[in-house]
Order: sequence, then structure tokens, then C-alpha cells
Amino acid sequence: MSPRTKVTPEEALAYHLEPVPGKIEISASTPMVTQRDLSLAYSPGVAVPVQAIADNPATAYDYTTKGNLVAVISNGSAILGMGNLGALAAKPVMEGKAVLFKRFADVNAIDIELDTEDADEIINAVRLMGPTFGGINLEDIKAPECFIIEQQLKELMDIPVFHDDQHGTAVICAAGLINALHISGKKIADCRIVLNGAGAAGIACLELLKAMGAAHDNCIMCDTKGVIYQGRTEGMNQWKSAHAARTDTRTLAEAMVGADVFLGVSAKGAVSAEMVASMADNPVIFAMANPDPEITPEEAHAVRADAIVATGRSDYPNQVNNVLGFPYLFRGALDIHATAINDAMKIACAEALAALAREDVPDEVAMAYGTKLSFGPEYIIPTPFDPRLIHVVPPAVARAGMETGVARRPIVDMDAYEHSLRARMDPTASILQSLSVRARREQARIIFAEGDDERVVRAAVTFKRSGLGQPLVVGRPEQIAGFLTTLGMPEAIDEIEIVNAAMIDNLETYTDFLYQRLHRKGFDQRDCHKLASRDRHVFAALLLAHDMADGMVTGATRKSAHVLNLINHVFDAEPGDGAVGVTALLARGRMVLLADTLVQEWPTENDLADIAMRAADVARSLGLEPRVAFCSFSNFGYPVSERAVKMARASEVLAARGVDFEFDGEMTVDVALNSDVMKSFPFCRLTGPANILVMPARHSASISVKLLQEMGHVTVIGPILTGIDRQVKLCSTSSTVNDIVNMAIMAACKVG
Repeated sequence: MSPRTKVTPEEALAYHLEPVPGKIEISASTPMVTQRDLSLAYSPGVAVPVQAIADNPATAYDYTTKGNLVAVISNGSAILGMGNLGALAAKPVMEGKAVLFKRFADVNAIDIELDTEDADEIINAVRLMGPTFGGINLEDIKAPECFIIEQQLKELMDIPVFHDDQHGTAVICAAGLINALHISGKKIADCRIVLNGAGAAGIACLELLKAMGAAHDNCIMCDTKGVIYQGRTEGMNQWKSAHAARTDTRTLAEAMVGADVFLGVSAKGAVSAEMVASMADNPVIFAMANPDPEITPEEAHAVRADAIVATGRSDYPNQVNNVLGFPYLFRGALDIHATAINDAMKIACAEALAALAREDVPDEVAMAYGTKLSFGPEYIIPTPFDPRLIHVVPPAVARAGMETGVARRPIVDMDAYEHSLRARMDPTASILQSLSVRARREQARIIFAEGDDERVVRAAVTFKRSGLGQPLVVGRPEQIAGFLTTLGMPEAIDEIEIVNAAMIDNLETYTDFLYQRLHRKGFDQRDCHKLASRDRHVFAALLLAHDMADGMVTGATRKSAHVLNLINHVFDAEPGDGAVGVTALLARGRMVLLADTLVQEWPTENDLADIAMRAADVARSLGLEPRVAFCSFSNFGYPVSERAVKMARASEVLAARGVDFEFDGEMTVDVALNSDVMKSFPFCRLTGPANILVMPARHSASISVKLLQEMGHVTVIGPILTGIDRQVKLCSTSSTVNDIVNMAIMAACKVG
């Protein structure tokens, strides 16, 4: 976790409690509305697939969820770094693992906590559940039981069984090592590798590296008692003995002399600067202990500038993160109905990850990190935000499974398979996550203008504690302190910066600035002083205008139109100034932008063209390639209407301007968003569903947003005010804390 990021117990509990307890739910994937639907779903219709499966068990993958369902199983005997806290306490972690399966690879997963420490009982329980699942992910089970359980289940079951604590770390470690050795010009067969930490992950790392060509006696494993050498008897077991090397070294320090690679899955501070200094040229150091590595990159580079360093931390380059592996391993294995995940599939996963890191990094990833990443010592492992992972890694895993004979249903058309993988993921989650990473790098100062509202104060604290930047809250200290005390986090008052008109020395400067803008609009000096000192929206805008912050968020307590009118006292955000309001709608893995939802009351065709161009800029700043539809009740000239004609003319205006994005219209919304309906108009210039809908007027845009928000379970972000020279973001009065934080992130990332 980044040192800028802070999670309090209260926030963690609230996250797991609201809006409903836990992190996962089950929803129907087929219609459940009419009596006929129910008859097909259950009796009598369900008898048909029952008989089909009885006749041919392989059809269970066709007629049930088995082929995309994984069990995440634990007994809570080794929960994270917390130890043996029992099965029930493991449930939040296992639910979290299930969420990661869904988020990164669209794999459905159910957590199962088994209340026993008896390995035989666990083996029998999991074996009996085999018909339900397409794969088994074992998690947080202590060694040596985890070895016994996994090995026996692999022998007993005809579906993949994978202990991620072991093999997940091993796969990502192997991927990083492939590239680190590529940079240093070394071959794995020639490398001296030292591993510290002879637990499940450490043993799995060495086993996989040996399968990839590392020499047995070149791999020195160490535990708390020192080097595991041939002939040692103290603290040994069969799994350690398998990796006992012929060596004269007895301590970690001795083993490190001349070593090419260090792998750490042990404890903070286990490696000293002197040990690093004693390593071979161009040493590779994977200090993967969490939350604090065996040695930090700064400490390692202080004595060895030529070192390539990776850790398990997200705030350092080269994070060894299991989420790069297990979702995609299972995705590939499930899609070939694999009977196992074998070494060949794990190596294929590692090699695909390594190859991906050597390719040109896409703009989405660059946007997330605020810089253009490129293959080198500080970028040897892809980031979890790389959108290519889903369609690069599973095919490699699937190919390896087919080549090694574990595929029950081989993939015939690999190109079609890769295309289906591209289509199945939620692009909006990647966009929002990328923006969060970008905000953490920007560390912008964002004004939260409405400190008299508890939601806004909570959002400001969340913004700070998430490491997203520095919040400035406009309000009275005593009122804000009262909110925080009621919320159970009084200490947060020291984490945010509170400001109001009574607390600054240059209020007269702000008043004069306002008077210069408004004196020909009926405002005298006293009016301007009143606005600057008493209206929080105007005051916040003045702070922004005088470079006290990088952006501001407001609108949670008053209507957007009224707030925009107040902001216009400080900035030029009138229709004639080029200002446009763009609202992002997120639903079912899709993001669509609506414009103009805030500024233009009844735009002309030229205004509509301007709106489209502004919206396209917003789309690109969100990582979307713009496809604009000018929306109407008419499709390409029929039925004829004056209001529809201006939408067609707007398209002609854009064509004359020679813009570099797709657009067409006028068209109805179903044509714009549904590719099947769009096929009825083969002349349509859009190559796919539109992601920007330009509406005929503000009222139609506003009605559409509110309707979808209330009826369609749509997440609304915005309106995003664009076309002015400062980052001003407006929430709606119904905004949640998360909505306000999202708008602050947009401001920090300069979206629009």
C-alpha cells in the first residue's frame, strides 16, 4: 500500500457493510419475468438439460455455469499476514478474491470457507463439490497442509486445482525474472539464484524456475535457520529436502556472495546493503515480502545502481502482483474445459506476461501512470491496468493446455477466441482505476466547496486517505469537526485543509477581482464583497482563479444550473464561451457520454458541432476513441422534422471541419447504441456503437440522464464541465460520497 494511502478501521468496515453486507451477490443471467420464463428455468423445462447432462456429462459445460465457475476455498489457517484466525474470519478475503476473478477475467467465483484444519476433511469436502465447479482456487491454507491438499486433489479431481499462494506468486515472479535476465544478458541455466523463505510461495517459485531451466545446485533456498543444504536435518521436511543443494554456504549472507538473483518471500529487512553489494554484476532482486520488502529499492540502489529491483508493493516499480496471473490462468483453463493447470500452462502465462511488458505500452496505461512506460529496469512486469492482459494471457494458457493434452474442448478458432475476450471485459472499471492511479501521481490540490454537507466532508477525507491528492474543504472548522466526530474519525480533521473567507488575508483582492468582472452587470463593491465572503461556490471559484488549488468540486447541495450561474461570476462558462456539460453514464460494462447536459439550452447546428468536439476531447481524456451520434427521433432524414434536420446539419458542419473522429446522424438512440439495429443502415459511418450521444437540447439530455439514473441502475458521473480554462466539476444533489470522489478524481486528472 502506498504511504500516501490510508485506510481506517471505520472505512474498511463501512466498505464491507454498505450498500449491503459483503462484496458479492448473485444475479440471474436469463429472463425471470413471466410464468413461461419460470417454467423454462425450473419445472418442467429444466428436466430437458438434466437428461442431456445425464446422457453426456460434458454438456454440463453447455447448459450450466460450471464452465465459468470457480470455488475459492480456505480454512483460514494462514490469512494474509495475520495467521490462523479461522474459517469464518477468512470470508472477507475469499469474497475479495472472488471479486478479483470477476473484475479482471469475468470468471464467476464463489467463496467457500471450511471449518476444519484436518487435511483429509478438506480434501474430501472439495472432492465432493467437484461437479459444481470448473476449477478450484485454494487460498490461505498453511503449510505443509496446503501441499498435501493440493497434490491429492489434483490426483482425485478432473478439474484444475490451483493454490494461488504458491503458484500465483511463482508465475509473476517467473515473468519478471524472464525480463530481468533479458535486460542483464544472462541465461537462467547459468544463474545462481538465492531464495529466502521456504514456505509455500518460495518452494513454488523454485519449482517453476527449475522447470524453466534453472540448475538445481545453482538454486540456494534459505529459511530462518539458514541455507537448506544436502545433509541438513534441523527444521526439514520433504518439501524443503527436495530443494536441498550441494553447497558449502550456511547463511543467507554467504549464499548471496556472487549471486545473480535474489528472491525474497520472507520478512522485512532480511537483506542488508552489504549482501546486495556482494552480489554479481547486474543483480536481480525480487524483495516480495509484504507489506514491507526484505530491502527497499532505494536501499538496494544506494549500493548497486546496476540492480533490477521488484517488490510486492504498488508504490514501487515492478510490482509482483498475483492479480496478473490467477484470473487469466483460470480464464484460459476454463475456456478449454481443462482437467488441470500444469507447469506448461504456468510457464506460458509467465512468458506471455513477459512478452507483453516488452511491447509498446498502450495509451490507457500511460494515462493511468501519467507517463509513457517503456520496457527497461523499472518496467519488467505489466501493470494490472493493461487492457491487453485479458486477450493476451488466456490464449497463451489455452494453447499450452491444448498442446499438453489437458483440454477437453480445444479452441478451434483462436482469433475468434481472442476477439471474444476483448469484448467480455468491463472497460469502465479499467478507465476509473486508471484515473485513480493517475490522480495519485498528480497529487493535485482539489477544493471541496460544500463543507457544510457531511457527504462532501467524507468525500474529502476519502480523497486524502486514498492517496489521491490534497483536499481543501470550504467550511467552518467546528462544523466539519462535528461531522468527523459523529462519523467516528475525529483525527481526520488534521488530514484535510479547511478554509473559509474569515481565515484568509487577501479577501479584498478576491473582492476587487470579482468587481472588475461584474461592475457592468449591476454589481457594486458591496455586492461583490458579499458574494466573495458568504457564498461558498463563488469563494471556492475565487480560490481556484487565484491558483490556490488545481481544481474544485461543487454542486452536491444546490442545483447545477444555479451553481453554474454562480461560477460564471468568476469564470467564463456561458454558452457563447465554449463551455459544455458532458455526463458520463456507466452501465453493464459500458460508458456512454451525453452532451450537452448543462450549458446549451437550445443549440444550433454549429453549437452542436462544438459540443461534439468538446465531448470527443473528454472521451479521449477518459481513454475512449470517440464515436459521436447526433441523436433524434428521426433516422437519416425520416421522418422529416425541423428539429431533426438541425441534427443532420450538425453532422455536415463536423464534416466540413475535418475532425479526426467518427460521427454520424441524425439517428435514434437504438441505432446509435445497438450494432444489430445499426446494420439496417449499412451506409452509417460509425464502425461500432456510439460512445458519445449529442442531444438536440439541454432538456432532452437532462431527461435522458435522470430517466436512466432512476430506472436503469446506471452510475452517473457529471456533468463534466469542459471548455473553460480551469478544472471545475459539478456533482448532482443526489451524489453519493463515491460520486463526489469520482468528480474530484476527474478534476485532478484534468478530464475535459
